[in-house]
Amino acid sequence: MIIDIDTETLFPKGLSDETVNAINEVLLEIATQWENKHYHQLKRYYKGQQVDLFDPRQPWNRRKSG
Repeated sequence: MIIDIDTETLFPKGLSDETVNAINEVLLEIATQWENKHYHQLKRYYKGQQVDLFDPRQPWNRRKSG
């Protein structure tokens, strides 16, 4: 899912390097805490999204996707 965010309005030009760094650190911390809190759900979701192209009984044969 892609979200269309108007970054020009959200983060106007002319921010100082210090401000840009502070915003970056906050966003990374939020993302890290979110992933830590929901790790098992995210892992389960991504596992369900994977396409199994590997046959463990015949690893030299690859399954065709699609």
